[in-house]
Amino acid sequence: MLTPQRLTMLIFFLQPIAFGSWLPRIPEVQLALGLGPGGLALALLGLPCGTLLTLPFAGPLVGRIGPRRAIIVGFVLYSIAVALPGFATDATLLFGALMLIGSSMSFVELGLNVQADAVEKATGSVIMTTAHGFWSVGIMAGSLIGAALAALGLEPRWAILLVSGAVLPLAIAAALALPVYAEASQSHEGSRSAWALPSWALLGICFFVFGITMTEGAMADWSAIFLRDALGAEAGTVGLGYSVFALMVAAGRFGGDSLKRRFGAVTTARICGVLALAGASMLVFTPNTMLALLGFGIIGLGVSVGFPLAVTAAAALTDRAASANVAILSFVALLGFLVGPPVIGFVAEHADMRLGLACVIPGLLLSLLLTGRLNTNKAVSKSNPEAQIAGVL
Repeated sequence: MLTPQRLTMLIFFLQPIAFGSWLPRIPEVQLALGLGPGGLALALLGLPCGTLLTLPFAGPLVGRIGPRRAIIVGFVLYSIAVALPGFATDATLLFGALMLIGSSMSFVELGLNVQADAVEKATGSVIMTTAHGFWSVGIMAGSLIGAALAALGLEPRWAILLVSGAVLPLAIAAALALPVYAEASQSHEGSRSAWALPSWALLGICFFVFGITMTEGAMADWSAIFLRDALGAEAGTVGLGYSVFALMVAAGRFGGDSLKRRFGAVTTARICGVLALAGASMLVFTPNTMLALLGFGIIGLGVSVGFPLAVTAAAALTDRAASANVAILSFVALLGFLVGPPVIGFVAEHADMRLGLACVIPGLLLSLLLTGRLNTNKAVSKSNPEAQIAGVL
């Protein structure tokens, strides 16, 4: 039988496969619906809008029903929703379909992160970054499957539905085998309601991850279009940008737990932050597809550990339940997905795709400046403002 650690990693791997198979089909859907970069940017806002509207309710609900049940229920709804974008006939329906994906995905991913944190606390093992590495392998596998089905000529609607239907029973079987852990109670003075405003310590962690998720969203939504429009890549090549990015995100995450044990969360985040900035700068000025793919890979390695490190740091704060803090982290972090894609689209509409992708650089600089917030030993309590200030340094 699989251990709780391996079961958790398996579901992390399975969850993004169907969504990954949608990403290489975005250019096809864009052309079929007759959308320009600005129109596509507005339609793509559906996913983060759905997630942002749902997360305030998802945190308390996951805390009440438990992460295992949230994974099971959320996965069923998500597997239905993820196939809907291929059936959209205009930008409004595409927005609505993506909004449903974002809404259902929030329950699944929040449940997964809380489950991984519970496994770490119950077993004493460090798996958060590795689990997210399996997520990256899953979305890379999904994007490759999507590209392969596109090469075979299968329409996006049927291709995504096929992938989703194949993954769902495997994910449900794995989720049913997960152990149930009771979340540690927050009994100390200052414990907060799930609906209370976040502490300064938590906000620092959230804004650290803002630039990371902004960049991840940019790569997911615009990498294929960048290769097509800025570098003239052919249809069989445009999907490789995100595949290379996801591969290096996975590689960084599989090594992230070891780096964290050796150097600590802050130093690991700073090294990766510098790499992300170097890769983004390279991508903006690249003259050809091969160097662009190298740039995508360096960016992937640079942003790989940001979100898992932030999840662990948020869950370690003791001002409220871990599910509530992780939900708030996810809410603020997803503002990166909300801000990034439309900004890039509108800049590309009025300038070009190179300048559009350059918009991720300020966000990555913000993340680099806030890496000190990951040191939860310095910022674990609302009642210690000096430590919270020190955490930013």
